This record gives sequence, C-alpha cells and structure tokens, in this order.
Amino acid sequence: MTNKHKGFVYLVGAGPGDPELISVKGNELIHTADCIIYDYLANPALLHNTHAELIYAGKQGSRHTLSQEEINVLIIQKAEEGKLVVRLKGGDPFIFGRGGEEAEELVKVGIPFAIVPGISSFYSALAYAGIPITHRDFAASFEVITGHRRADGSEDITLPDYSAQKTYVFLMGMKNIDAICNRLIHEKNFPVDTPTAVVTRGTTSEQKVATGTVQTIADEVKRLKLTPPAIIAIGRVVSLRLALRWYDTLPLFGKKVVVTRTREQASVLSKKLHNLGAGVVEFPTIAIKKYDELSPLHDAFKKLHTYDWIVFTSQNAVTIFFDELFTSGRDARSIQSRIAAIGPATKDALRKYSIIADVMPAEYVAESLIDAFKMVEIAGKNVLIPCSVKARETLAQGLKQAGAIVERIHIYDAVQPDVDEFLKEDVKTADVITFTSSSTVRNFAEIINDIQATIACIGPVTADECRKHGIQPHITANEYTIDGLVNAIVEYYTV
Repeated sequence: MTNKHKGFVYLVGAGPGDPELISVKGNELIHTADCIIYDYLANPALLHNTHAELIYAGKQGSRHTLSQEEINVLIIQKAEEGKLVVRLKGGDPFIFGRGGEEAEELVKVGIPFAIVPGISSFYSALAYAGIPITHRDFAASFEVITGHRRADGSEDITLPDYSAQKTYVFLMGMKNIDAICNRLIHEKNFPVDTPTAVVTRGTTSEQKVATGTVQTIADEVKRLKLTPPAIIAIGRVVSLRLALRWYDTLPLFGKKVVVTRTREQASVLSKKLHNLGAGVVEFPTIAIKKYDELSPLHDAFKKLHTYDWIVFTSQNAVTIFFDELFTSGRDARSIQSRIAAIGPATKDALRKYSIIADVMPAEYVAESLIDAFKMVEIAGKNVLIPCSVKARETLAQGLKQAGAIVERIHIYDAVQPDVDEFLKEDVKTADVITFTSSSTVRNFAEIINDIQATIACIGPVTADECRKHGIQPHITANEYTIDGLVNAIVEYYTV
C-alpha cells in the first residue's frame, strides 16, 4: 500500500462522537496507520491501542492548533516520508469538513489517497436526541446548511426558504444562532412557533438538548449555557423528541465512569457501561506481566500427571498457564487433573482451551472455593495453584488445613503501567471509579490520592482493600462479576 517514495493518505470520518459509530474500515485503518492526524471532534477513545504517531490538529471555534494550510502541509510531509497516514476528521470528511480541500492538495502533489466516509452529526445527533430528520407526517425532505461564516468575511450565511414539509439543520451555527433565527423569521417568513432544537455534544454522554421555537431557542440556549459543538434543527419533527427520546433516559447517561482494569480487559466492562449511557474513561492501573522466573511452572509441566487438582484463580492465570504449556510443546491433553475455577470469567477462559471446570464456588472468592472443596475428598491430594505474585495466601492455606498438598507457583505479576498526566486530571472529575481487584485499588491509590467520586467494587475483598488505603467504597456488588458490578452501579443510581 505504501512505497519508499510516497505513502498513502486515508481521509477518514470519525463519526459524530460516540466511538462505536466509526466505520469498520475506519477503525481498522486507525490500528494499521503509521501516523494519525486527528481533529478536535474525533473522540480520543478511538486512538487507544494504536501504535501510530499521533498528531493533534484540532480546530475549535477561533482557537486553532494548526491552520488549514499547516494541516495540508503536515499531511503531505508525513505521506512523503512513506507513511500510511490517517487524517481523522469528525463526522464525514466531505460534509462541511474541508476534506475536499485536503484531497485537492494531495492531487496537486501526486500523493495517492482514499476517502472513508463517516456518520455525520447532522442526522446522528438528532437521532440520539429522539428527533427523526424525516417523518412521513412531518417532513418529506431536509436541508443542511452551514451556520459558520468564512473567516475572511467574504460570504454571509445562505438561508433557506421556508416549507412546512422540511427539516432544516444548521451545523456550526451556535455563535450565530441569534442572527440565524431572526433572519429566518424576518427574511424567510418562518413562523415564530416553528419547533426548534439545539443538540450539543450529540451521541456522547455529555449530550445536552434545548428545545423551543425559532423565536425562543436562542434565549433557551443562553439559559442552559450550552456551548459548541452543536446542531440546530428547525421543523415539525422536533415536536417528536418528547415521545422518542431514548439516549438521555438510559440509567447511566451523563455519568463519567472510570474503568481501572488492564487495557486488555477493560473493553468488556467499558462496553457494558457505554451501552447504559455512561461516558467511560479507561484508566488502567495494572498491567499483567509474566513472572520473570517461570522454570517452576515448566518443572510442574513435566509432572502434570501427578496433580489431582489444578486451581485457577483468574483468567490471567489461565492465559499465561496455557501459553507456557503450548510453548513447552504440550497441549490440553497433558492435563489429567480435575480443574477448579474462581468465577465465571475464569471458567470462560478455560472453555477457550476446551476445559470445563469441575468445581466453581457459589461466591467468587477464595473462601467460597475452600468451602466448595469440603464437598470433595481433598486430604492427601496434590493441588497446583498457578497464580499472581500478589495473590492472597487464603486459598493455599485453607486447602493445606484441609489436608491437601499444595504447590503454589507464581506465574505473573500485576504491575503499575505508565500513566498519562492528562488522563489523571480527567479521572479526578469522574462520577464513579470502578475497582475489579485488589491490585487495581493498590495501584490506583499510589497514582491518585484525591478522590471525590463514588467508589464501586466488584466484591467484598476489593472493598476491604479500598478501606485499607483510606478509600470508602459506596457500592459493592452482591455477585462478584462484571455483570454484578454493572448491575450494582445501575441500582445505586436508580433507587
């Protein structure tokens, strides 16, 4: 796709704000790009887990990090270095996004490019506000108009003629909303009672909606102190919002929730919270690192047939155990032991290797597993526990007291990853901070010591670890799973 002389440029639409509304192709390109030049309206969450060089070229109102001319030069420069460049633009690059101008510059210098369209805010922000842009009973067509004058002042805003069967959508019109509405009434004969809405930060958990008429909406925007980016919608379809609003009625809408799991594990919890309307900040406080000395584990592999039980206490232990087992030239057929797992996540991790756990406790903590083993003849049995360096001794001690011969082998550690300073500031304004293990608590407490948020813990062991570090838990899940944690947070905010 690239050559040693010139690279390739993709002009990619990032969508309206919700990171899940980017196209499959756009998302794939983000993860294969050498360089990403992104805008203010491109959700930063899209840039997680990319190895590309990241360059912010945001333009917000009159505050420009780079001028359009400088952005054009930068795109060309990176492509001429032979890189695959993604120019990531909010919405769709060809809808009031100046993508056409950037493409023209690439044509001039002979750099190959492609366009990846994106979902535009002019209809998606309205959809998230419960306003259909067309409706058989209210609007048969629509017009989309820029509400932003050229910087040189050479052109005024072109206003549409009124039709009761149309929806009118203005992009980038917040600064001029007074003038736009006054001119529509006095120059274009819009009825003063025409339903009107303003949607700010549409499709995100920070979305706000003001409704009124073309005559009152400017005052309503001022009263609510709404700020750009915003969409102005004018037409009878706006009257449907009250009946059709759905996004801002989700149980966690408007809550900023911090996920402290590892970067690899965060997505499961993040997605569940996102689907309930929360704004999710992924702030990994632990990174899973294989233990430096794994020879004891490989020694255990040589005598796998001697173990009566293997006990897995986490999905991380499962993954690393089997990675090393395969590296040693063995596979699941080498295991003749019975298997115990703490929790459904660990059980599911085992199923990926075609292993079904023989024992899983009713509650997903070591104490409950010890109780479960009371129903099994464990005295004199050889038990292998591959686990974290920081895992509690509770399980091994409990099994030893029951007469088992226990071999506990450390195979990984939960270490503290590098932390972005800007992300730390974002976390300090969160509504909820979630903890899914004792390790996440310990490392978080070392990174941030000023916590005002509601604290949500996956279970009592994690809650106790919070208290040890002077952090008061407000929510503790009754079911010690990700689903249990999410349900507990929802219940907390809906009681």
